[in-house]
Amino acid sequence: MPDDQHDAEAFFADSPDGLRILAAVRDAVGALGDARVRTTRSQVAFRRRRGFAWLWRPGMYVRSDVPAVLSVALPRRLASPRVKEVVQPAPGRWMHHLELCSPEQVDAEVRRWLREAFDAAG
Repeated sequence: MPDDQHDAEAFFADSPDGLRILAAVRDAVGALGDARVRTTRSQVAFRRRRGFAWLWRPGMYVRSDVPAVLSVALPRRLASPRVKEVVQPAPGRWMHHLELCSPEQVDAEVRRWLREAFDAAG
């Protein structure tokens, strides 16, 4: 997985929990196949032909103790209590926001969602 690892780690540098969550998400995505990682000022993006997952720090925007939010783009709307918010930015594309407090939350269920998003991003 081509990666701007230093930039991604710098993004979470002052958040030990965020760094551990980043490592868990990176491992989960790396197991899926070839994906690129791009870090911007606001997030760490995971991409194929298009983006499929984004990891960001809610504390940068709102008052929050949550170290990371994982946003996953799927071709369907999930019905899960784990999803904090869902928006539909385009027809057939649903963005799901998951608050993550520990790397253990990047579990089999989240890995299945990442797989679905990865496949849909072609």
